[in-house]
Amino acid sequence: MQWLARREHSRRELQEKLLKKGCGAALTAEVISKLENEQLVSDDRFMESLIRARRSRGFGPLRIQKELQEKGVAPDAIADWLDASRQEWFDDIRRVQRKKFGGKTPKSYAERARQARFLQYRGFTYDQIQQLLNPRGQD
Repeated sequence: MQWLARREHSRRELQEKLLKKGCGAALTAEVISKLENEQLVSDDRFMESLIRARRSRGFGPLRIQKELQEKGVAPDAIADWLDASRQEWFDDIRRVQRKKFGGKTPKSYAERARQARFLQYRGFTYDQIQQLLNPRGQD
């Protein structure tokens, strides 16, 4: 219960922790099932919490998706929560670029490549980066 009091956990994450502590597989499944029935464990709540936290730290949809997959969240559930084409992601990438680079449009190819690499590392899609760094009408 202490784990759940600190933050939300995915089913698989909680299962791995219990098994690592020496709990049997059958007991682990039973405990997690009970916690789900009592609505103390929810993958949806976990995803919502993680997405909110990572977005506030300036991470993009690809990086968040990878972390959710590592935590054992089902791919179809992730797809329901993360839509990389939504306008809010463009607002986020613009905010991250403004914070890191002062919002300046890159003047040279080297500077453009540097900004693109940083934004890619942060988990934004190629299309989002292109939309931000390419002035209208240019590619």
